[in-house]
Amino acid sequence: MSFNHFDDKGQAIMVDVSAKSPTLRTATAGAVVRMSHKTLAAVATGGMAKGDVLGVARLAGIAAAKKTPDLIPLSHPLALHHASIEFTLDQEQGCVRIEATVRAFERTGVEMEAMVAASVAALTVYDMCKGMEKGIAISDVVLLRKEGGKSGTWQRGLPWGE
Repeated sequence: MSFNHFDDKGQAIMVDVSAKSPTLRTATAGAVVRMSHKTLAAVATGGMAKGDVLGVARLAGIAAAKKTPDLIPLSHPLALHHASIEFTLDQEQGCVRIEATVRAFERTGVEMEAMVAASVAALTVYDMCKGMEKGIAISDVVLLRKEGGKSGTWQRGLPWGE
């Protein structure tokens, strides 16, 4: 097995994608933030002391997608054309489900940008709610779907965050 982030001397390198043709790349990643029903209700009604939890988490996730090359070693700086964060509040399960979608016309995929966006959005939800509840948990940070490039489309087969 060969690893493409290392040269023949075992030194870390950024993968050379210059010979690849740009294609439209899209990735969606998810994360789940579990909390008490009381905390979730406060998030839903705007009752958190720090303000609009989901609005701030949305901005944090989008900003994080754009900063991925600063956070993940050897990732390529990409010109992102779209980044969005969507939230689903699941009162029955006591959680916020986060979906981050990133799109770019590039030579390499945007999976890491979507994963970083979902992760930072989840961390922001935690940060803004931790004053009300210490036992919040972040889980199920996963790639849900990717499209484009040589490998085409891939979609997670099983429900996530259940």
